[in-house]
Amino acid sequence: MATTSTLTDRLGRPIRDLRISVTDRCNFRCVYCMPRDMFGPEHAFLPRAELLTFEEIARLARVFSGLGVQKIRLTGGEPLIRKDLEDLIGMLATIPNLDIALTTNGSLLPKMAGPLARAGLTRVTVSLDSLDDARFDAINDVNFPVARVLEGIEAAAAAGLDPIKINMVVKRGMNDVDVVPMAEHFRGTGHTVRFIEYMDVGTTNGWRLDDVVPATEMVDAIAARFPLEPIGSDYRGEVAKRYRYLDGAGEIGFISSVTQPFCGDCTRARISSEGKLFTCLFASEGHDLRELVRSGADDDVLVEAITGVWRNRGDRYSELRSAATSELTKVEMSYIGG
Repeated sequence: MATTSTLTDRLGRPIRDLRISVTDRCNFRCVYCMPRDMFGPEHAFLPRAELLTFEEIARLARVFSGLGVQKIRLTGGEPLIRKDLEDLIGMLATIPNLDIALTTNGSLLPKMAGPLARAGLTRVTVSLDSLDDARFDAINDVNFPVARVLEGIEAAAAAGLDPIKINMVVKRGMNDVDVVPMAEHFRGTGHTVRFIEYMDVGTTNGWRLDDVVPATEMVDAIAARFPLEPIGSDYRGEVAKRYRYLDGAGEIGFISSVTQPFCGDCTRARISSEGKLFTCLFASEGHDLRELVRSGADDDVLVEAITGVWRNRGDRYSELRSAATSELTKVEMSYIGG
């Protein structure tokens, strides 16, 4: 299989991270991601035959690894509702020098954390948008309690999936009052909370700029209670700006795609659950890799296709965001995993 040592796009950004959606389905109906009025009982999810098989995912992962990808994150929808996911983890674990992570709502972690870790999962990120049951229920819209997500986090820790990251999407008037309590709850636990500005992903969540709580506002609110200092990035393309508590109680991060865009260092590619390659979270169209895989194309053909897409990549949506761009039709976050 032909590979290239340094695959970069038109802006000089290398390909380093690959997010793979394993399903477009989810057992939550979070209002900023899969609102129930748009993803109700009549919504047509992808038939099983259209999803990439585990073998197809593992093959693509191996090809991307040869092109420079160092980390794969499995997403959804909710990835843990894909049956036998630990089998896929085991396949990916055979690829050398590959960090395997997963983002989940945590609902199924209590029973699955152990098998996933034993199969080779490296790390896990859990989405949790409030510690208050009433607010969390209003967000997830399926009456799922906070305690069960916390149980999943502890199960992941017990299975050795450390360090665990907790993602909190913050929307003004929805859960912004929970920013400081979330920081306080996880201080000293070894887990890292990442506070995420509410983004205009897709077209179904009714995004408005007025609903965005800037990262600087969140930093100031937490620092007023627990003094912080900034720390540097671990690697190029790290999306979170990191801070540590001055008293040594750990660190937190802030993802500020709206107010402090980081497109210039974006090293992420995304594959949807039916095999379309997207080069931006805010893209409107993808490139069909499944057709190539199922047509019998060899790995050299896949390398050529992926290389062509990445080298022509010029995405920088967040740097160009305006009223006009925000109204463009974009792929839904639930479809490519955020």
